[in-house]
Amino acid sequence: METSQDRAPAMQLVRVQRGDRWQVYQRLQELGIPCWCSSDGYLQAEINTPTAALQVWSVVQQLTAKRCEMTFLLHRCWHCKP
Repeated sequence: METSQDRAPAMQLVRVQRGDRWQVYQRLQELGIPCWCSSDGYLQAEINTPTAALQVWSVVQQLTAKRCEMTFLLHRCWHCKP
């Protein structure tokens, strides 16, 4: 039987423009998600939970998504039924 402690953490590589990478790195650190910046343009994040995966996606989207995409997602959230 495999427990969550037996599994290695999932590492995710995210390509973020150099100008935005520092902001993404800082926010992930604030959220307690271990991450590293590399010289080749990637930000590497350790994702151990579904919540961490969602947080990484959200932080990157805030800086890289077009305004119309963010408006569409926000509109969908407002109309979701619990």
